[in-house]
Amino acid sequence: MERLSAILARLGQAAPTVFGIVVVTFLMTRALPGDPAAFFAGPAATEASIAEIRAQLGLDQPLWIQFSRYVQSLVSGDLGKSIATGQPVVTDLATRLPASIELTLVALLLSVSIAVPLGVLAAVHQDRWIDQLCRMLVTAGVSLPTFFTGLLLVYVFYFLLGWAPMPLGRLDLLSSPPPHVTGFMLLDAPIAGEWATASSALRQLILPAATLALFTLAPLARMTRAAMIQALASEYIRTARACGLSKRRILFTYAFRNAQLPVVTTLGMVFSFTLGANVLVEKVFSWPGIGSYAVEALVSSDYAAVQGFVLAMAILFVVLNLVIDMVYTLIDPRVRIDG
Repeated sequence: MERLSAILARLGQAAPTVFGIVVVTFLMTRALPGDPAAFFAGPAATEASIAEIRAQLGLDQPLWIQFSRYVQSLVSGDLGKSIATGQPVVTDLATRLPASIELTLVALLLSVSIAVPLGVLAAVHQDRWIDQLCRMLVTAGVSLPTFFTGLLLVYVFYFLLGWAPMPLGRLDLLSSPPPHVTGFMLLDAPIAGEWATASSALRQLILPAATLALFTLAPLARMTRAAMIQALASEYIRTARACGLSKRRILFTYAFRNAQLPVVTTLGMVFSFTLGANVLVEKVFSWPGIGSYAVEALVSSDYAAVQGFVLAMAILFVVLNLVIDMVYTLIDPRVRIDG
């Protein structure tokens, strides 16, 4: 009961922040160049037809009236309708968000499985070859743009070697989507017993996930290395060594456990940033995710779609921070979720 009260309190504290994001996003979309009515009417439209469409969309009203109507729609769960797709923004987000989450989760799983052991080994063996390898990968991950890495992987593994499939999205041309259950192809296809579709989804996912993994590997490996170096230089580690404890127990029971908190924080930040900033990877691999949806909405001055995207990212960020706080309490019981 106490933990539930703390969670509700944290959500209450986040409510003003989310409302502020709603206000800023509403004002910024109206300040951007471009007219959604002109985009919707088409290049051959007259001024009269554009003005008529603007009145139908409610864009001829004062900003405070537009904002009050927008807030009323938000309260009822309506994010508006996209002028580009003609679908409700909620439907578009529900269709595209699982694709981005699946790609981000697989990429983070791949990067964590490499970055954390690499960071630990680099901290234990400072200035040796494993430490130099860690620094090289971190430098490459930070300096190489994701679109360059993606194009390079496509060129090598698709054009030259022929090992990877054509980058056409989540499935190849010969596969059809499985029945929708979770929105994740790697889960929905096995649930439906369509193992050929699952194999196709996995093959299409490898290259974009590897591209994002190289990008996210850099901060995770660097933070793991720094946290482990700090932990290994602590007083309690010297005390544990003086007591004759084994190196394995000192490393994993004491040092690594205390180094997990900053690594978890970095992981949460990387996840939230990658989920909204992987648009270049989605463009290179024709991935139908939320990042490409947001860019297309910006190009077409699709106010409802842009506002829905930012609001969804804000809510995900709040939920993610709450999950990280709960993980903190599992790693270190001294950390309070309401602290």
